[in-house]
Amino acid sequence: MSQDSTAAPESARKLSGRRRREVVAVLLFSGGPIFESSIPLSVFGIDRQDAGVPRYRLLVCGGEDGPLRTTGGLELTAPYGLEAISRAGTVVVPAWRSITSPPPPEALDALRRAHEEGARIVGLCTGAFVLAAAGLLDGRPATTHWMYAPTLAKRYPSVHVDPRELFVDDGDVLTSAGTAAGIDLCLHIVRTDHGAEAAGALARRLVVPPRRSGGQERYLDRSLPEEIGSDPLAEVVAWALEHLHEQFDVETLAARAYMSRRTFDRRFRSLTGSAPLQWLITQRVLQAQRLLETSDYSVDEVAGRCGFRSPVALRGHFRRQLGSSPAAYRSAYRARRPQGESMPHGVMESVVPAQASPHSRRAAAAASTPGQAAASASVAEHGKTGSDMYATGPARPSLPGQRSAP
Repeated sequence: MSQDSTAAPESARKLSGRRRREVVAVLLFSGGPIFESSIPLSVFGIDRQDAGVPRYRLLVCGGEDGPLRTTGGLELTAPYGLEAISRAGTVVVPAWRSITSPPPPEALDALRRAHEEGARIVGLCTGAFVLAAAGLLDGRPATTHWMYAPTLAKRYPSVHVDPRELFVDDGDVLTSAGTAAGIDLCLHIVRTDHGAEAAGALARRLVVPPRRSGGQERYLDRSLPEEIGSDPLAEVVAWALEHLHEQFDVETLAARAYMSRRTFDRRFRSLTGSAPLQWLITQRVLQAQRLLETSDYSVDEVAGRCGFRSPVALRGHFRRQLGSSPAAYRSAYRARRPQGESMPHGVMESVVPAQASPHSRRAAAAASTPGQAAASASVAEHGKTGSDMYATGPARPSLPGQRSAP
């Protein structure tokens, strides 16, 4: 489902009479990261009516007995327990402490009751694992941090995990990708409840974009998820990453895995959380980003070195994923490089020999500057720096490759 979809599904339940839509309960657990936990507290817990932002009533609830230990060894005491969730029309789970451990049964029961009584349930980042454990994501589209999406898809195969989206709104159940995407989803909730003007006013107060376009593709790296290291399909994924400069398709990967295309598609999705064709295109675009950043190859040469059948195919997929042409992306990236920093003349062509172990493949793949790609993609999208990008007033000139606001 589209990340901006606001139409509630037919199965959405009417809000129980004892619950109030303006009451937001935030469910905290021990071991949760403080950044993600603070996002809904800041969005829904501060009175900004003077800026035109309607007020919510915030209930901070402990999902287990306190005190709750968080990042840096800080200890928090939640003013409410699970019983307070019964008054909330929106329940937010900011993050879960570990994707490998089950959440407390009492908290899962409280989430199920809230959903049954029509409350809107929100999972930020790894909070999606809590919603999945409660059965609230069964048969639904959902997202989480791209790094954890394969694990979510593998552990809960009935969940339609889409690692490309910043957030997914499925009406009464919403999920977001990691960290900053939690801000995107909270602003989306304000926009849904009170309109674009209120969400824009709040975004200006928070000094963040009111709406980011695009998805998580620009932040993905080439490293293999830890959980797939022992899976037989991991060898095929590693081979694909090492041969992106060659032209091959999903049928080739299925043949290397000794599977039918249908079986391969199913196994690949359960392993990585993505359809194999979309994953392959995303990896080719990521490789194109790196070559545009680190070489002087022409766009036509970049297309050939990334396995695209033509420069037209590269331009189409590049624009769909990053909202910019390859040439404009390179121009924007170079325009923002520190003065005096020269462009390398070579290209990081191959990373690991074919006979290397899966572990060394993962290590080498992880070393290929994902942070650099993410930072440059941000420049390509916004083309601005500093607080001027959030201020009201006449539009400022944009850099090549800047995406226009939707």
